[in-house]
Amino acid sequence: MSSDIDVLVREVGLRDGLQNTETIVPTEGKLAWIEAELAAGVREIEVASFVPARLMPQFADAEEVVTRAMALPGLTVMALAPNLKGAERAFALGVHKVDYVTSVSRTHNIKNVRREREASLEDFKRIVQARDAAGLKGRTQLAAGLSTALGCSYEGRIAVDEVRQCAAFLAEAGADEIMIADTVGYADPRQVREVFKAVLAETGDIPVAAHFHDTRGTGLANVSAALDCGIRRFDASLGGLGGCPYAPGASGNIVTEDLCFMLDSMGLRTGIDLQRLLAVRDIPARYLGADSLSGALARAGLPRHYRTATERATA
Repeated sequence: MSSDIDVLVREVGLRDGLQNTETIVPTEGKLAWIEAELAAGVREIEVASFVPARLMPQFADAEEVVTRAMALPGLTVMALAPNLKGAERAFALGVHKVDYVTSVSRTHNIKNVRREREASLEDFKRIVQARDAAGLKGRTQLAAGLSTALGCSYEGRIAVDEVRQCAAFLAEAGADEIMIADTVGYADPRQVREVFKAVLAETGDIPVAAHFHDTRGTGLANVSAALDCGIRRFDASLGGLGGCPYAPGASGNIVTEDLCFMLDSMGLRTGIDLQRLLAVRDIPARYLGADSLSGALARAGLPRHYRTATERATA
């Protein structure tokens, strides 16, 4: 992570946010969104998912979006790959970071990718081998995500030891980053502290990221709890777009704008210009409708006489 920021905020709206929408956002609209967020200071964006177009037509243009996004200086381009075939598509383009996700919930994993959890974990080993065989070790990072790690619509609360064991497996297999996801917004701050402490005990120097949904209004409280554990990488979605099509009740991600404001107000630098970030909302709203976007900062605006974390630090 760059030394001029304290927390990395990763935008996932173009993947997690769009995977659940029926309206297809055109390629040019996606690129305009990416360029605008980069200009606002967002340094890492998950731009697409390498899934079959027949399953998710929204990502039929994944290759083009990834290729053009990678030409933007200063941007780390991330893409999701649900299996080895998807990862190979990403490797062919030299994607900066590939996001591979396994559900800790066995039921959710079967519904999401139609195979047992252990088969998904073993597939990650093959993805690491394929990345290395392609000569991309050190160039393409592998982020291993654990979805439904803090609760599942089918199985309820997930045992901490299950999460810990899966994280240990992925770390040993060669993950460059471990991401813990509250896919359906079940988590509370106490649970977050318990789970993240257990995961951190297994991952050593491997960075750990958090992916929270705000389904029940605890998203930012959970961010605060993760910060207490030392987590400094967070996923978020512009306007709170998102949700998993295979997890009933999983509404949107935490709102990128609200997350950045909270972090900045706490004195934690993100490198993101809040006013410019708010202006980016106009782009997805053009295609999805303004009512599809949520966010407290967008409604209320910045506090009067607000001074950013950087301004306060240099005063």
